[in-house]
Amino acid sequence: MDYKELDVWLQARELVKKVYILSGSFPKEEQFSLTSQLRRCVVSVSSNIAEGCGRQTAKEAIYFLHIARGSLFEAETQIILAKDLEMVSGADEILGDIERVKKLLNGFINYHKKL
Repeated sequence: MDYKELDVWLQARELVKKVYILSGSFPKEEQFSLTSQLRRCVVSVSSNIAEGCGRQTAKEAIYFLHIARGSLFEAETQIILAKDLEMVSGADEILGDIERVKKLLNGFINYHKKL
């Protein structure tokens, strides 16, 4: 199956769009710190899912899926920090989206472990 048809990749891609919109409201002084870091994290999620799908073995795929999962946890923390710092409203929706992608990603990792 093509990775572009996978629900986990599609949801991760949708998360990128939402985070870009959300982080656009961060204070200007955060443009090169939290905004940039958060955006790189969410891009890493979908990118590493795609890279994992392009690998030859399940072991290689799992390696990149774990990187994607790590980036997802990092992005989650950054959203929580932005919320704590009162830099953003609407964080709860994004946190729910992150949770959904986490579950899909964990399922995809478990699928590869059985191969």
